[in-house]
Amino acid sequence: MRTSRWGERLVTYPGDVVRRYREAGLWGTATIADELHAVAVAHPERDAVVALDGRVTFRELDERTDLLAAGLAGLGLAPGDPVLFQVSNRLGAILAWYGVLKAGLVPVCTLAAHRGHEIGEISRRVGAVAHLVEADNRGFDLVGFAVEQQRDHPTLRHVLVLGDSAGAAGVAIESLGAGVDPRAARATVEQIQRGIDPDDVAVFQLSGGTTGVPKVIPRLHAEYWYNALAYARSWGWSPDTRVAHLIPIIHNAGIVCAVHGPHSVGACLVLGTADPEVSFPLMAQERVTHVLLGHGHFKAAGLPGFAAATKSVTQVVLSGTKVPPALFDGLERRGLWSGQLFGMGEGLFITTRPGAPREARAETVGTPLSPMDEVRILEPGTETEVPDGEIGELCCRGPYTLRGYFDAPRHNATAFTSDGFYRTGDLAVIREIDGERYLTIEGRIKDLINRGGEKINAEEVESLLLRHPRITAAAVVAMPDPRLGERTCAYLVVPGEPLTLRDVQDHFAALQVAKFKWPERIELIAEIPRTLVGKMDKKRLHADIARKVAAERAETGRPRSTAPATTSGGNP
Repeated sequence: MRTSRWGERLVTYPGDVVRRYREAGLWGTATIADELHAVAVAHPERDAVVALDGRVTFRELDERTDLLAAGLAGLGLAPGDPVLFQVSNRLGAILAWYGVLKAGLVPVCTLAAHRGHEIGEISRRVGAVAHLVEADNRGFDLVGFAVEQQRDHPTLRHVLVLGDSAGAAGVAIESLGAGVDPRAARATVEQIQRGIDPDDVAVFQLSGGTTGVPKVIPRLHAEYWYNALAYARSWGWSPDTRVAHLIPIIHNAGIVCAVHGPHSVGACLVLGTADPEVSFPLMAQERVTHVLLGHGHFKAAGLPGFAAATKSVTQVVLSGTKVPPALFDGLERRGLWSGQLFGMGEGLFITTRPGAPREARAETVGTPLSPMDEVRILEPGTETEVPDGEIGELCCRGPYTLRGYFDAPRHNATAFTSDGFYRTGDLAVIREIDGERYLTIEGRIKDLINRGGEKINAEEVESLLLRHPRITAAAVVAMPDPRLGERTCAYLVVPGEPLTLRDVQDHFAALQVAKFKWPERIELIAEIPRTLVGKMDKKRLHADIARKVAAERAETGRPRSTAPATTSGGNP
């Protein structure tokens, strides 16, 4: 491996481990850009991406992203420069993704919902040089936001804009490379890629966050492509497969399961949005064969248009939370084979693949993706394994699981075991079915709220609440929600005149906090309950809000309303 520009901020895989992964045929020796080009040469006229706003074959995808890469290089961007991505599900996002990689740049996968609180810290941590946003993002001026962020960041030199042909406030990314000869663009990309080590950083993903702003997850060219290729092969995908994706594409799940995964085998991505009314007709028209449904779409089977959308589907994969038996049974009655996925940006994927018995597919998340994945269930806080059938912390190590967060030595010291197993913070059980060991996920150790797939760190929200001059104590807990799974409820101690939910949300808006993190209900109390040892008694608060929500639903059919401003956050 060549010397990385990231130095000691990047925790690398041990050399003997890398050799073992390559000798086993897991890791390749090409960059992601070169892997895509090889697929495009093999399947030039097959559909690569079909989106609501356009479509491209593999040849077109390869040629257009070559031109884009040449244009980015012409701006003076150098290999290794990080580029913040704040874009939604559209064809231009996929073109930008591969164009950035072909230029040797490193996408940083932020969320369209992130604001100054998150973007500022993430940008400074990685030294971002460019910021990619959309010109027509509904409800928030991302272009103006990117320009504002640029003023306070010494490294941020470029605002790149999707959907703005004029490029009034930045560089219109669709125009980059216009007028460049395609052969010259290909030569530029080949020259750039020759200088990139396949074991260096390709992408920065973000963690769900357990303390403060999300941690940065380095994904390397060889291991990240292997992750996607192994995923595609696990489902038996071929060039005839057409994969529908409705949840955010720049998440790790989107890149592995819907971009790199299909493309690694010459298959097509059918890119929808979270809105079934627009995505279902696209799925039906394009005769999709595979769809991943996150928790926010678990009720999709009961919506008009679902039957037509899934008429060609052979695989439905469910992910995000425990699968309700009624959902699994309902899909089966429709003749739809379904399995489960449990995955994380840090690496490990667990799936119930074709061939798994029904009991395993319905009641577990399956088995690890790779034959060289290593899983241990440990007593939380120790390195002692628990017997099969007992709950413990899921810990893992393997050919696509990180060896350390980027530039986080203090956190890494506790996030990994002494022999390099990543402590996921998830509680799991190993269960034997027909002689095979399957995993079930039983909860989490970390104090997170899972809002439709977006992980919200309760401690971070509490610290932001305490920046309000009138809040003297705060405890944030998850409250049950039938659509998103969980929403955020804040218990507050506020001396004097009460605060309203709108007051709290105005406070979060002033701090430029992503909207999906805003509290959606507040409960004013005289003091935060404590355990006998003085810690916040969140069990009591969880029980309290669950009881209140249940009572409100029984009385009115719905819980006490939350502010309309919060309805756009998270994954629907």
